[in-house]
Amino acid sequence: MSSVEGSRSPRATARKVSYAVFAAIVVGYLLIIQGGGLLVARLAGEADFFTTRGVFFGMIVPLGVALGFTYGVAAYLGWLRPVLRDDRPTRSWVRVVPIVFILAIALGIDYSALAEKGWVYVVVLLIATQFVGWGEEGMFRGIGVTVLRRHGLTEGRVALWSSVIFGAVHLTNVVGHGLSALPQAVMVSLAGYFFYLIRRVGRGNVANSIIHGLFDFSLLSGSAVVADQAGYPGTLLPVLVYPVLAIILLVKRHDIEPVTA
Repeated sequence: MSSVEGSRSPRATARKVSYAVFAAIVVGYLLIIQGGGLLVARLAGEADFFTTRGVFFGMIVPLGVALGFTYGVAAYLGWLRPVLRDDRPTRSWVRVVPIVFILAIALGIDYSALAEKGWVYVVVLLIATQFVGWGEEGMFRGIGVTVLRRHGLTEGRVALWSSVIFGAVHLTNVVGHGLSALPQAVMVSLAGYFFYLIRRVGRGNVANSIIHGLFDFSLLSGSAVVADQAGYPGTLLPVLVYPVLAIILLVKRHDIEPVTA
């Protein structure tokens, strides 16, 4: 992708952030989620997400704090507008990215498993996954993209490096999942690029945040976390989003930016 200028830059009063400071912000975000999640879960006596109480203390509490941290940092930096708004349009065909995600989410949710858990559990899990979506999108597609743009990177490099960073931070899952976290990090990087495009299509950080949260909700609904079983075959539908969109974007990668005079 080529760089597209002409959008409004962050306000003159906005603070400048070096790469080192951004790295420190990301580390702080991860410490809240990883360390805070373990601490809260132990204090609450909940070690899994099979129960409403487990989801609340193991996900909502640490993720809620991380979400507050993310937008608190954005506000402190004077970056709320560039974090929440994106003035760089795309060509109309790129709308296929959020459409494919929405279809995969709708078809991939294990509705029967959720019905067995009860509506309270479903609501709590939905809130928790929205915290994931808004927190991660705010940190990596919001603050991260703004940092890279303010350092003068072309939009193609902004998309690339914000996605690579997003995948790299998920390598911290090696602690609990071993080497299986490596392919996960690669897949997350690819997902990060898709969410970046949804941010561009939606002209802000709302659509990508909501879709990100719903996508995680769909995956969890068919996993052992909710169903307490080997897994739900329908979960493969959301996973197919990656190769389908990867092929489309490989073919159309030079037609993302709008034609300029």
